[in-house]
Amino acid sequence: MPALTPALLDKPQRVSTDTAASVLMRHGLRTRAVRNVRPINPQRCRFIGPAVTLRFVPIREDITTTASAVSPGGRLHGKLDTLPKGSVLVMDMGQDETSGAIGDIIAARLVALGVVGVVADGGMRDIGVISDMALPVWSKSAAPPPSPRSLMAVGFQETIGCGGVMVEPGDIVMADPSGVVVVPQALVQEVADHGLEHEEIEVWIKGQIEKGAPLAGLYPPTEEVHARWRKATGR
Repeated sequence: MPALTPALLDKPQRVSTDTAASVLMRHGLRTRAVRNVRPINPQRCRFIGPAVTLRFVPIREDITTTASAVSPGGRLHGKLDTLPKGSVLVMDMGQDETSGAIGDIIAARLVALGVVGVVADGGMRDIGVISDMALPVWSKSAAPPPSPRSLMAVGFQETIGCGGVMVEPGDIVMADPSGVVVVPQALVQEVADHGLEHEEIEVWIKGQIEKGAPLAGLYPPTEEVHARWRKATGR
């Protein structure tokens, strides 16, 4: 498995989530797009980085004072201060949208740490303020109440589910206007290399279509179409 260097991540950063999902489907991975989440600010929705995971479970009413991920005495107290620069915080909220995972103060700390994005399959607080911050955030909905209204933070850096997608710590999380895709570490190089080629071929095919070429025999691209593209572009 290749090391997750900035040079390696540069290539998939130039690949759309649409293309990444297509490449992953060639490997039989059909559940890599996080469902039912949207960016708080559509103008600030792009990021790529390794996942740091946080897991919530339904609240137990007698321990609400230590339910938050930042509660003194709570299971995960201090963990959100350890996120590495360039990482993406991915939260499993069980798709609960009745409370917000984080608010603007925690978001400000994530910005200071250099976290590049947040994905939560539940609610999010303070979206008016967070939308103006330098942190792309994807969530299911807005939710004014804090997370202990319905949830308790119990797991950090473990395998989770987020929006119907299994996420392991270190998986590469990509986001752009089309959505959020989670790439297993073992397939990052594949997405990087084949994804860029896929993007370039589709640009060439689109150009042919715009000139009046029919879809049949051109799209989806066969090996023959790949050969035509290489000849036409000198690849």
